[in-house]
Amino acid sequence: MLKIVMDTAGDLPEGWQKQYDIDLIPINIIHGGKTYLQGIDISYEDFYQLVEEEGTIPSTSQPTPFQFTEFYRKIAKPDDKILSIHVTEKLSGTMDSAVQAAAELKGELKVTPFDSASGTLMMGMMAKEARIMDRAGKTLEQILERLKTIRKEHRLVFTLDTLKFARMSGRIKHLQAALASLLKVKPIIELKDGTLEMGEKVRSRTQSIELVISKLEKTFKDKRLMVGIVYARDQKSGADLLKQVIEHFNCAEAILGELSISLAAHFGPGTLGIAAYPAEE
Repeated sequence: MLKIVMDTAGDLPEGWQKQYDIDLIPINIIHGGKTYLQGIDISYEDFYQLVEEEGTIPSTSQPTPFQFTEFYRKIAKPDDKILSIHVTEKLSGTMDSAVQAAAELKGELKVTPFDSASGTLMMGMMAKEARIMDRAGKTLEQILERLKTIRKEHRLVFTLDTLKFARMSGRIKHLQAALASLLKVKPIIELKDGTLEMGEKVRSRTQSIELVISKLEKTFKDKRLMVGIVYARDQKSGADLLKQVIEHFNCAEAILGELSISLAAHFGPGTLGIAAYPAEE
C-alpha cells in the first residue's frame, strides 16, 4: 500500500484529506514558549487571535527527524511504501528532516521524500494527483515522474493585502530591504525555483489581482489547467478570485483553500494566491 504524507505548509481543500487518504505531519507553531501543532491544537482563527492579542507573530519550525520517524512508524507497516511530499527545501528544513528520518528507517520502512519546490495548495494538488495515479495502478516511479513534471511547470503567485506580518515575522529575509518603503503598496510575490521573489508593486487590490491573472495568462495561454486559489482569512475574496479564474482560463479543475499558518505567519490576512499547472493530456 502507498502511504502519502504531506506537511502542513501545504494545504488541502475541505474533504480532500479523507477522500484521497493523505496523512498530514504538522508544522510546529511556537508562541510564548509553548509549541502548538498546526491542525491539532491550534486552528487558523486561534493563530490570528494570538497575533491580534499579543501583537507578535508566532514562529514556525519544521518537524524534527524524530517527529518524522515516529510519524512514519505510526502510519505505515513494513510492506507499505511512503511518499512524503514537502515544502520547498529553500524555505524550510522540513525536507531535510524527512530525508534524515528516511535514512534512519532504512531497512525498516520504505520512505521516499519529495521536494515540491512549492507550498500551500500546490502540495495538496500534488498529493491528490499521486493518490489518483496510485488508485489507477501506476507505480511509485511513474508517480514521481508526474510530480517532477508538475514541479517544473507550475506557478505559484501571491498578492499581499498588508506588509505588517512580513515586517513583524522577519523570516522573509530577502524581502526585508524592500519592506520599509513599500508599506502602502500591494506587492506581487512569486515562488520561483523554490524561493520567494518580490515582483511588481501596485497601488490597489484590483490592480494586483489583474496583474496576477495576467502573469498566468502569459505563461499558460490557452492550456487546460489545474488551478488552486488560496486565501488568508478572507474567504469571500478567495471565492471572487476563483470565479474570475474560471472565467479567464480553461480549467480542468479549480479549487479553493485556506492558506496554511506557516505561510500566513509571514504573508498575513487578506493574502490571495493562485497555484496552477497544465493538466495531463
